[in-house]
Amino acid sequence: MKGRENPAEDALILLRSRICNPNFVFTPFSDSPDSNYSKLKFIISSSVTEACNNSILLLGPRGSGKTAVLELVIRDLLAEHADMISVIRLNGLLHSDDNCAVKEIARQLCVEHQLLFSKMASFDDNSQFMIAMLRECGLAHKTIIFVLDEFDFFTQGKQRLLYSLLDAMQSVTSQAVVIGVSCRLDADQLLEKRVRSRFSHRKVLFLPPSKEDLQRLLEHIFSLPVDTSLPNDYAVEFNMKLHHILADERFKEIINTLLNSDSTVKHLLRFLFYAVCHMDLESGFLSLDNFRTAMSSIQRQPKMEYLQDCSILELYILVCMKRLEVKEQNSYNFNSVMKEYKGIHDAYQTSDYYARNVCLRAFEHLVQRELICFMDNRGNNQSIEFRAVKLLISSHELYQGLKSYRSCPVILRKLVDQ
Repeated sequence: MKGRENPAEDALILLRSRICNPNFVFTPFSDSPDSNYSKLKFIISSSVTEACNNSILLLGPRGSGKTAVLELVIRDLLAEHADMISVIRLNGLLHSDDNCAVKEIARQLCVEHQLLFSKMASFDDNSQFMIAMLRECGLAHKTIIFVLDEFDFFTQGKQRLLYSLLDAMQSVTSQAVVIGVSCRLDADQLLEKRVRSRFSHRKVLFLPPSKEDLQRLLEHIFSLPVDTSLPNDYAVEFNMKLHHILADERFKEIINTLLNSDSTVKHLLRFLFYAVCHMDLESGFLSLDNFRTAMSSIQRQPKMEYLQDCSILELYILVCMKRLEVKEQNSYNFNSVMKEYKGIHDAYQTSDYYARNVCLRAFEHLVQRELICFMDNRGNNQSIEFRAVKLLISSHELYQGLKSYRSCPVILRKLVDQ
């Protein structure tokens, strides 16, 4: 009854659960024959049904959906061929050492086939056990899928694990698929010659979603079902308002700005989660302001945040340094800044004028906050007043920071505008 009284709360829970569920997010891409899901499923399923060996690399930046799509494919294949597939998972961050990796493979094989695992077995014992299991599974028409996450870490050292695996797959009796997952596009070039010669050289690249895929993904995540416990009228109105937002040029501009900084699906989903969390439960609908707020939340600008903690005097020093740069004074120090500061006071008769020793402490504080820094370390023995410095904040960041600073003197904004 609570859900019927406030359907917005149910909708919020549904949208959050969708964004946090990789299987749901990547489902719309499984229909297209050109999708990575379809390509990967075809390669693995043909290996299972035709009893052949394969090796594949999934390559793309972190957060592009490599593991999510792979897990979706494995889940669907396990549903279709439950008794014909066995999955062994390794991670290069944990199992990059050959001894450790082969032992982990032996352990998982023992668990999978209800055998007794020996912790005291040597590398050779575990290798022979792995090869024997590959042969037995092949004779039983069962495919072992080896998932090697962080694949590039397995290429370090002598690559004994990769050689043992790929060499064992040369036998007609074995039946296995090795899937390497890596964010390095040159992962296959890291393989030794003897390993590379046994590798199938199949690669699946995970690229940023196209505009059409992005539109389909947003509709898939946000569209509410009209045939569930949610009130029909509410779901229809929610979807109609959503359609108007997605078609709005201002929304498209927000999305383009977001993807220009990071075009991975993971980054997009993080942004969408922020937007959903800002949904107004009283109105019960998403708005363009929700996405604007999410944008400002996800694109934090630490330097502008630091400016909010600066004193008025520190703002004056930053503005003076920016004016010196505008005057093309490439090299300047504390003394130069003080001359500029006195010039501003004399010209505008400002009330914010402090003693030199106070200014020096403010100057040192700006160095500690890394809003300014020394040009080099050669003057470590030199007095701070004479060491050349430079700004670490852009004109735009300084201007925006002054605009959002509540008690910023008007004269400072005028000086930056000039």
